Amino acid sequence: MAEYIARGDRPDTATQSNYREIRTNHLHFDWTIDWAKQLVEGEVVHTLEAQTDGVSEAVLDASYLELRHVAVDGKKSDYELKPRHPVLGNALHVPLPRPLKRGETVKLAIDYSTTAQCTSLGWLGAHQTPSKTLPFLYSQSQAIHSRSLFPCMDTPAVKISYSGVVRSSLPGVTVLLSARRVSPPTDFVPTGREDKPIEWRYNQPTLVPCYLVAICAGNLKFASTGKRTGVWSDPLQLDACVHEFKDDNERFLESAERIMDAPYDWESWHGVILPPSFPYGGMENPQTTYLTPTLLAGDRSLVDVVAHEQAHSWFGNHLSCAAWSSFWLNEGWTTYLERLIIRDCKGGEPARGFSYIIGRTALQASFKEMPPRYRALEIDYEFGDDPDEGFSTVPYDRGSNFLLYLERTVGGLDAWLPYVRAYFKTFAGRSITTSDWREHLFAWFKKHDPSKLEALEAVDWEAWIHGTEPSLPVENKYDTSLADAAFALADRWVQAAKSGKLTQFSRGDLEGFTSGQSVVFLERLAAKGTFDAAAIEAVEKAYGFDGTQNTEIRLRWYIFALPTAPRFAKSAAQWVSVLGRMKFCRPTFRLLHAVDPAFAQSTYAQHKAFYHPLARGLIEKDIGLTARSSA
Repeated sequence: MAEYIARGDRPDTATQSNYREIRTNHLHFDWTIDWAKQLVEGEVVHTLEAQTDGVSEAVLDASYLELRHVAVDGKKSDYELKPRHPVLGNALHVPLPRPLKRGETVKLAIDYSTTAQCTSLGWLGAHQTPSKTLPFLYSQSQAIHSRSLFPCMDTPAVKISYSGVVRSSLPGVTVLLSARRVSPPTDFVPTGREDKPIEWRYNQPTLVPCYLVAICAGNLKFASTGKRTGVWSDPLQLDACVHEFKDDNERFLESAERIMDAPYDWESWHGVILPPSFPYGGMENPQTTYLTPTLLAGDRSLVDVVAHEQAHSWFGNHLSCAAWSSFWLNEGWTTYLERLIIRDCKGGEPARGFSYIIGRTALQASFKEMPPRYRALEIDYEFGDDPDEGFSTVPYDRGSNFLLYLERTVGGLDAWLPYVRAYFKTFAGRSITTSDWREHLFAWFKKHDPSKLEALEAVDWEAWIHGTEPSLPVENKYDTSLADAAFALADRWVQAAKSGKLTQFSRGDLEGFTSGQSVVFLERLAAKGTFDAAAIEAVEKAYGFDGTQNTEIRLRWYIFALPTAPRFAKSAAQWVSVLGRMKFCRPTFRLLHAVDPAFAQSTYAQHKAFYHPLARGLIEKDIGLTARSSA
């Protein structure tokens, strides 16, 4: 067993700011959305507080911004925008009028605008929205793209409150920020005939990292799904959204509160259904959590994503990682809590085990696809590394499996949950590292349950946290009750493929299957790797997976079928051309590239403008248009 090596109090390597010397406490935005020029312009005011004595300048992150005016405490200031780093952007140096003592504050006001190269903002034409009446704007700033939306200390180590007023140059648009609405009221619907721009005012008093400052705007309408919950969407989708989420939005929150023994601390939770180009399943922006329309399956089978995003209200949003090297503290803990919510609301331990089974398959795919350094929980990023390069299911599923293993190591949930609750209450509102967490874990058990210390000390901490093998140090066993039927059907197909008896199957085989069981069935088939093109055609003839509207099933179908049956490349290309969620579009483009590189690249070129800038950059690496780090 390797000795665990703590990485210590390392600074965030993905920022050029001097956040350890001076940091932002509060931000205020005064923005106008210019739809014709596709930019956001206005002013951001930082309230900065010195963290040490003798601070003589503030250094902020900026990327592809046009700066017009800088003032400190109301007086015009000189500034220097350093040459651009290819990943980290520009360091903005602003001298202070005098050296500050620790605890002193100043206000730094910057008048600026975004530019066409902004990597946070996605701009969609009206024709790319369901109602096709108004264009749409949304931001996606995780991990390090806030700096292209506003100058900031773009690191999760800095947590801020913020307020803002936003105006739109286009009538009829509703503007949402990841904050509490001050005015106009939630039920206000713009008519498009206003004689002057509406001022949308928001306030976020709870501290958040900069990447959770989010904006979206377009033809949006609201419907309530509970006393604290609701959905925003294009009016044409609103009824479908209410149908999909009304049963679970509120009860997932209540479940999380019971599990954590800590109240939901964000006043309201509203899901915003974005257009199809949104690159993630969800983004945990407070008050206005972004959700992909791929969740609208019609049968409420994909709503577990809501449990995940709501779980971020405790882990990630409230208790945050202090650097992207410890990103698993956000996602591993959130996934662990998500699966406890599913256990509580959706069928007990069999439901939790089923979620771990699906996640374990995705984790194995990430182990295969990612360079070794990105298989670790804590990634040793160097200065200038792009944390987007390390994004995969590893922090989610390696992290949640680690926590499940620790749960069992100390004797189960009855022994583990008191620690989970204490961990959150100790660090809520703060940003921490993996070392901070581990030290707290041992200190808590030493004080409250020392009988568990020997078992915790026997854990191979180095292998779990820093190991880069394409496997877990210890494989957890999961309840397979809900997966057994899918496994059995897959095993029947394996035997039939070997014997050539492929006509014994029909759609009735899937009667009573949930969409998740169909996913597990296809993943099992893909893992066997023994199917020729004729067998794959037989699966399609029996079940018609190539035409399913369930995106989770469709992805697994292509993973199974495309490597051996390239005739499905055309339908895969049509599917992915209107699907911006990276969970689906990136592996599909990789599959297409493996089958026919030129076809994959031409498909992407035709639809490039549809994808969010973040997705564009990663897809281009996936299909060989730009170089990927091989470290």
